[in-house]
Amino acid sequence: MNFLTIGHRGVMGTEPENTLRSFVAAQAAGLDVIELDLHLSKDGALVVMHDADVRRTTDGSGPIAEKTLAELRELDAGLGERVPVFEEVLDAVRAPLQAEIKDVAAARALADVMHARDLVGRVEVLSFHDEAIAEISRLVPGVRTALVASRYGVDVVERATAVGAATLVLNIRRLTLEVVEHARKAGLRIIGWVVNTQDDLRLVRALQLDGATTDYPDIKRTGRFTA
Repeated sequence: MNFLTIGHRGVMGTEPENTLRSFVAAQAAGLDVIELDLHLSKDGALVVMHDADVRRTTDGSGPIAEKTLAELRELDAGLGERVPVFEEVLDAVRAPLQAEIKDVAAARALADVMHARDLVGRVEVLSFHDEAIAEISRLVPGVRTALVASRYGVDVVERATAVGAATLVLNIRRLTLEVVEHARKAGLRIIGWVVNTQDDLRLVRALQLDGATTDYPDIKRTGRFTA
């Protein structure tokens, strides 16, 4: 299986995260997959942003859930970029996508788009939340899903299999050989995040992971030569 390089919120190390500019740059850099985050606006739009609040990544403040899409459109998301919705990303790039959802409500909205655009082959759905993965799997038969975990033990494998996730996306700072071996026995793929240095890359290669989520496009080039 090919080792995948996944652009974290596009290429957030060099461009404003979760913006069309960042996603286009990730595709231009040749990254295999582009990862993004989804929240629902007050009026139900699938907004591309990591945090539940707009303060960190825009010139505004307040929860996304309390703002309409029109209000969110008025914000500067960095270098003059506007806050995109998921459908715009689908149109702006051709690359496969990893869409991270935060809750069951977002799963339902995403399911509608996936059905309307026939996205089962293009979009893998990620979440830290088991119930969100279970819901998208129920709503979109055949969808590929991945459980994301930052603080975890070997039980993360059982959590993934219980909700039908085929992949684990794991914080490399806590990754152990025991977890990797347990996941392999269960037939799970493993992606490491965030892989931003040569030492990080050597670790994920040594553990024979299936891919790396990175903030920097250079990992795509150097990953070919790192054993």
